[in-house]
Amino acid sequence: MTLDQILSIGVIAAMMAAFVWGRFRYDLVAAGALLVALALGVVPYDEAFSGFSNDIVIIVGSALLVSAGVARSGIMEFTIQRYAPNVTSVRAQLALLVIVVTVLSAFVKNIGALAIMIPIAFQFARRSGASPSVFLMPMAFGSLLGGLMTLVGTSPNIVVSQLRDDITGMPFRMFDFTPVGAGLAAVGTVFLVLFYGLVPSRQRESASMNEAIDIKNYMAEGKVVEGSAVLGKTVGELMKMSDGSAVVTSILRSRDVRITPLPDAVLREGDILLMEGAPEALDRLVAQAKLSLTDKRKPASKQGAVEEVDAIEAVIGEHSILIGWSAQRLALYDRFNVNLLAVSRKGERLSQRLGAITLRLGDVIVLQGNRQALPEILRDLGLLPLAERPILLGTVRRGIVPVLILAGAMGSTALGLLPVQIAFFAAAVAMILFKVLPMREIYSAVDGPILVMLATLIPVSDSLRSTGATDVIAGWLAGIGATLPAYGALGLILVVAMAITPFLNNAATVLVMAPIAAGFAASLDFRPEAFLMAVAIGAGCDFLTPIGHQCNTLVMGPGGYKFSDYPRLGLPLSFIVVLVAVPMLMLVWPLN
Repeated sequence: MTLDQILSIGVIAAMMAAFVWGRFRYDLVAAGALLVALALGVVPYDEAFSGFSNDIVIIVGSALLVSAGVARSGIMEFTIQRYAPNVTSVRAQLALLVIVVTVLSAFVKNIGALAIMIPIAFQFARRSGASPSVFLMPMAFGSLLGGLMTLVGTSPNIVVSQLRDDITGMPFRMFDFTPVGAGLAAVGTVFLVLFYGLVPSRQRESASMNEAIDIKNYMAEGKVVEGSAVLGKTVGELMKMSDGSAVVTSILRSRDVRITPLPDAVLREGDILLMEGAPEALDRLVAQAKLSLTDKRKPASKQGAVEEVDAIEAVIGEHSILIGWSAQRLALYDRFNVNLLAVSRKGERLSQRLGAITLRLGDVIVLQGNRQALPEILRDLGLLPLAERPILLGTVRRGIVPVLILAGAMGSTALGLLPVQIAFFAAAVAMILFKVLPMREIYSAVDGPILVMLATLIPVSDSLRSTGATDVIAGWLAGIGATLPAYGALGLILVVAMAITPFLNNAATVLVMAPIAAGFAASLDFRPEAFLMAVAIGAGCDFLTPIGHQCNTLVMGPGGYKFSDYPRLGLPLSFIVVLVAVPMLMLVWPLN
């Protein structure tokens, strides 16, 4: 081995050790590895930032933004509530969640698909009385399996496609991953549904800020208008949309008629519904029933143009001018250009019209207004903003638009009309242009640390190839592989990729292992496709730790899991993946 090869391997080994140590965040570790590689001369100066212009970074960032748009639309919650309102058994709920998240992960970045479904898992847990931990880990594993089915399902597929292009001049196409990936997803889903009992029942050890706020009795009002989904339907049908988390406390019909909201009461156009519940439940009810919150009053800018509308929670402070006044008497909308959407008062159920409630010290309210103007308005009104958390009540929901954008990106890619990076970049821009995502959420949706890690790791991992270290390592593996049958050599690459992923990160594993696998295949006179696919599968199937894939990390806190919980369900699933993947790879991608 040459000195450069030794240094290149040493830098990557030290980087892996730093990932395992966990003292520093992964993007900082990757950036540090790039600086060390530059200092040692294994990465040329002119290649230092080549990763930032790499298509991989564009695709991953765009996919995260598109996923956030789909998640925010509420379309998944509406679909589940409409087509599976009576699923109450734990196994049936789990089967539905795992199947949906697995299929979604084939078309949406798997971390995004999982994020879309987690709130529904908590709804199901409340409905069945089960711990959310029963659902979350199988869902995370299902999202990993689903990501194996298409090019854009997960980062390793994107990376290995680009590397195949570099090696053979032909990248993997959108559905080249489907035959093997779909088989693994089907077998894995059956295992997860049948053996979910291996997952220990856990509770969260600490509450989030959202749970610490814990305001569940907001009172809001919505108007049944032309086009409302509940027009002509009963209160009982409306309540099914809230999953029991919000209730209608009264119905106001015309000026003086107040109707008791019995389950068989039929709703008419113009009815004012007084509702009580948590903000997310009220938002779900208003969005799905298509009720009007503000009676078409839009907060406008001074120039008269409609700006970005936001909703915020605030507490009425000691010196607030709202104390002793109602929104109606104060002319809140006319004077301050904000709408009062909801009020919460501790220990009291409010029964008046929202605008007629006389506000008191300590009341918690939700105001809707132009985002840029809200901080100044809060100061003028003497209100104390609560710790920021997502409040969708009263914000714009685009429903089917993000789904159409995603379908357009997927279709143009599948038909070969556009490259993946162009299609998804265009979809990300469309999400912003059509205001699916508010401007303030764009850069929080794009996972900066992941993108920085990818961009800095690309030149570092490429140093293995440029110094010839991949050929040396491939020779070592070839020495072992020469004593194995063809399926054993393929299984070796798959197992090695699986073993490295928990310590390196899935995309980084592909960047390191794919050139080695290609060299390994060449040394054994095999075609590289099956071996590259094995690397992608191994890198995308970390079922043993919470750190190898962000999907596993995402559910660790909400599920209350311990590190040792993952192998209980993940180890047998890993064996199944290896046993099924190797023969399927040899069948779909012949070695000779």
